[in-house]
Amino acid sequence: MKKATASVHAGNVRERNQGGINTPILTSSAFEYLDDTEVRYPRYFNTFNQQVVARKLCVLEGAEDGLVTSSGMAAISSLMLALLHPGEHAVLLEGMYGGTHALIVNEFRRLGIHYSLSGGALDEISAAIRPETRLVFVESPTNPLLGLVDLAGVAELAAAHGIVTAVDGTFATPILQNPIGLGIDLVVHSGTKYLGGHSDLCCGAVVGGAGLIDRIRKYAVMHGGSLNALDCYLLERSMKTLELRVRRQSANAGRIARALDEAAAVRRVYWPGLPSHPGHELAARQMEDFGAMLSFELAAEFDPVAYQRGLRLVHPAVSLGGLETTICQPVATSHEKMAPEERARLGIGPQLLRLSVGIEDADEVVEDLLAGLA
Repeated sequence: MKKATASVHAGNVRERNQGGINTPILTSSAFEYLDDTEVRYPRYFNTFNQQVVARKLCVLEGAEDGLVTSSGMAAISSLMLALLHPGEHAVLLEGMYGGTHALIVNEFRRLGIHYSLSGGALDEISAAIRPETRLVFVESPTNPLLGLVDLAGVAELAAAHGIVTAVDGTFATPILQNPIGLGIDLVVHSGTKYLGGHSDLCCGAVVGGAGLIDRIRKYAVMHGGSLNALDCYLLERSMKTLELRVRRQSANAGRIARALDEAAAVRRVYWPGLPSHPGHELAARQMEDFGAMLSFELAAEFDPVAYQRGLRLVHPAVSLGGLETTICQPVATSHEKMAPEERARLGIGPQLLRLSVGIEDADEVVEDLLAGLA
């Protein structure tokens, strides 16, 4: 199935007793076991609605198996702590999502796990690899500067050393980018964003090869980051419009990015679809479109908080990927937990604003954004 069709139909199970065409919601936390091949329990990630959503995402990503979790960080922490043991080493992308950065800085040292933060260039990642490296974890595009990583190159490099690779594909979604097809072993998503897509769910997912997912599942079961049946149903319902939403949002982002790029009060726009973006050619090769996330830097004379307060259509809000266009200041939201000197080194300053583009009329969003700069 093509992605538009798979978004609607993959994994669905019709309700046969009454003839409903939607997947039913099985709210039980207690399951019969005598005649089943396995013990089913919500925390084991093997209940009906959990498996339906996981199958849909696996079809979209081209994965063998997957888990749906209670948050994106539940998926990331389960992946990392299942695959890394004391004394082992991971290579991680610098400038990644602030929650991931906080996890490795605060927990890895306590657990005896070593790590190196690398730039996204292949030579930098290669230089960071050690004999004890077991995982290379990257984002592409990155949060919040929309940097690109050569995923096929990372996969080839890591495979030569027998290292597992994983990518946070939240910004790209499975509609615009499929890392497994490029050789990456595992893909994680914050389903709170585009998979849920309506700013009303908190969830996550990890998909990949069956053997690796089995290892991650054993860890995740012990730490309890599962998703309940009702939220699984809502996530499945939301994913039926994933292709439709992401295509519209990406098209809108292009219109908005070009308008901001021409505004004198904007110092720089970060969006892979602009030819001036350093990752433009790479994005054109490994993505089907350039995505609905962008960031821009206000000129020094503008107060970024006052600018956000003055917007009328665009909402200042935490999170991203919803139907509505939202804006935030990363130094106060997604990267607030990162040390100020680290943010400054990476170019994440107070004038940087991140825009999650929705499905509204793009010209009206442009009008709102530019009115605040007039």
